[in-house]
Amino acid sequence: MAFLGTLDDRPVWPRATLDDMLVTFGGPLPDEGLDPVEVVEQMAAGADPGLVGIPGGRFFGFVIGGTLPAALAADWLVSAWDQNSGSAMLTPTTVALERIAGRWMLDLLGLPQTASVGFVTGGQIANFTCLATARHAVLARSGWDLAERGLRSAPAVRFVVGADRHGSIDRAARFLGIGRAEIVVVDADDQGRMRPEALERTLERCEGPLIVCLQAGEVHTGAFDDLAALIPIAHRNGAWVHVDGAFGLWAAASPALQHLTAGLEAADSWATDAHKTLNVPYDCGMAIVRDPADSIAAFRTGGDYLVYTGLDPWDVTPELSRRARGVPAWAALRSLGRSGVAALVDRLHEHAVAMADGLAGIDGVEVVNDVVYTQVMFRLGSDDETRALGAALLAEGTAVVTGAEWRGHATQRCSMSSWATTPDDVERTLTAIRSLVPA
Repeated sequence: MAFLGTLDDRPVWPRATLDDMLVTFGGPLPDEGLDPVEVVEQMAAGADPGLVGIPGGRFFGFVIGGTLPAALAADWLVSAWDQNSGSAMLTPTTVALERIAGRWMLDLLGLPQTASVGFVTGGQIANFTCLATARHAVLARSGWDLAERGLRSAPAVRFVVGADRHGSIDRAARFLGIGRAEIVVVDADDQGRMRPEALERTLERCEGPLIVCLQAGEVHTGAFDDLAALIPIAHRNGAWVHVDGAFGLWAAASPALQHLTAGLEAADSWATDAHKTLNVPYDCGMAIVRDPADSIAAFRTGGDYLVYTGLDPWDVTPELSRRARGVPAWAALRSLGRSGVAALVDRLHEHAVAMADGLAGIDGVEVVNDVVYTQVMFRLGSDDETRALGAALLAEGTAVVTGAEWRGHATQRCSMSSWATTPDDVERTLTAIRSLVPA
């Protein structure tokens, strides 16, 4: 509570390095233990200089949300309960909370109510889980039983992606044994959106099992692929369609922004992060698959000591033993309600627009992207000046934005992701940037 109480005044970026923290907590393991209270007090005091103000209102780095109060308290309960949440037979309370949270999410996002929802660590594993399911399914459609025959001699899966997909997509493909030679890249426009006519041309040349990966929220620009146009093209060509919507999927919960996700519901799988837009603690991602039978085919385990109770958590993700990471998501959704989720998403967008407008009014600053959602990219006249501004802002301490590369140039990226951000946080950040931009 003391840490949370300092967030408004402390530097947002840490004031200690990894080496500093290794010295603070290192040394040989003592022979004798300490009282638990003393251990925790020692850890809290030593950790403070190396902590980032992520839960506060002026952390705009990467795409990382804060933590809503109800979700934070629920996470404490999850640790205290210490339930192994892979099976409904073993832990009915936490599995019920997660199942209901999943149903609420499907309802908010306009996705099929019969879809499976697997709670995983984050967007990376959500993409991996969905794409593992997709690989199994498209091979089965081609007459190849992956569980029986393995990958050796299997038909090559063509993995079709946009030019500006997130790096976690390629990484998931690598985990699945899909090599770079099997990845087919489709051209994107100046905001990172896959071009429908380019997808049409690409798929006409592809043979064999197909997976098409689309994007709801490009990580730099916040732009959304035209799902209503792209998904039918992919399905006409027999492809499984996966949507990476780590933070952008939540636009569907806002009446004002859901036009960005038009056509979303027609895909076959979707990935998102609750610790981004929904603002629950790390870690919590969701792998959503239209037909639970596809999830079961890919992930259901064996074992003569396991009891099945229908669709268990371990049927839809790679994990058996795990903490009840979906319980804070239930608490977040219950504390916000439908209108509160929409209002949260709308506020994040409004803050992004206000930040972009303020930046555009600073001499020498260029806003690079069209601000359609929660992402703002800006730069100065040269790459060196742009990088120097980012470093100076971290050192100054008021706020955190993080560097990126876009179309061959250095930029600074501001991601609106936290429920705690206020208009005052936006203005304080703009004031700091004005003071640091070279005259």
